[in-house]
Amino acid sequence: MATVRNEVATSEFRRRELGAFLRSRRERLRPEQVGLPPSRRRRTPGLRREEVAQLAGVGVTWYTWLEQARRINASPQVLDAIARTLQFDSHEHTHLFTLAGLPTTTIADECDQVPPAVQTLVDRLEPYPAAVLNARWDLLAFNRVNLSFFPNLASIPLEDRNCLWLCFTDPEWRSVLVDWEATVVRMVAEYRATMAEHIDDPAWQALVDRLHHASPEFRAVWERHDVAAMTGNAKHMRHPTAGLFRFVYTNLWLEHRPNSRIVVLTPGDAETTRKLQELHESLVLATP
Repeated sequence: MATVRNEVATSEFRRRELGAFLRSRRERLRPEQVGLPPSRRRRTPGLRREEVAQLAGVGVTWYTWLEQARRINASPQVLDAIARTLQFDSHEHTHLFTLAGLPTTTIADECDQVPPAVQTLVDRLEPYPAAVLNARWDLLAFNRVNLSFFPNLASIPLEDRNCLWLCFTDPEWRSVLVDWEATVVRMVAEYRATMAEHIDDPAWQALVDRLHHASPEFRAVWERHDVAAMTGNAKHMRHPTAGLFRFVYTNLWLEHRPNSRIVVLTPGDAETTRKLQELHESLVLATP
């Protein structure tokens, strides 16, 4: 009985903390920061509850209850929408999910844990594009040449730097992948196969749920139940300024983190070798 009372008390404390956290973040934002016209007739600082609800696409009553610590359920998709509306950074996003008792992605922590020696290796692999991924396809580190293919990457929040998520939801990423359909079909099959080894980790299912909500194309591919081993393959990519590149990608598994790997793209033909060298030289000259 004491255990049940403790669990109830903990749950109530989390709800109160969540409500206070949302309220404090709502009150720090001005209307013009979220695209609303400024108003002088505001008795309280920041945004109104109905404004947050409207921008996040949720009901006003439901959002009010959330701030009032009522016993309601909040899905990851809804909390993501609220976090984007309130302009949360990665730490605030993680804190929100923790208070709600939902699984959080650990990409921010994993990025911090990439050893400097690994980042140095990834940088030294230039002119070849290279990146560090974990088993869940979270993008943990990358070099300058890799970044040049996806120039919006630096502005993407850490919690969204997942290759599956970006392939299905970011038009810029999709435009880079010449064989987009074949690429995502294989990625989803590899994800499903690897997910069987992490069935007790709720973050894996949370990503699937999020993609189900965001992308009908993902839902169609996921429902095929294809599985595939994670192996190297050919990849054609269209650089935003340098044109078509033909690559072969190789996975180099990290010894100290067996679920993480360095993905290296090497030239698939002489033309790509030449263009890659020219691209690298231009990036070096442009670096202060």
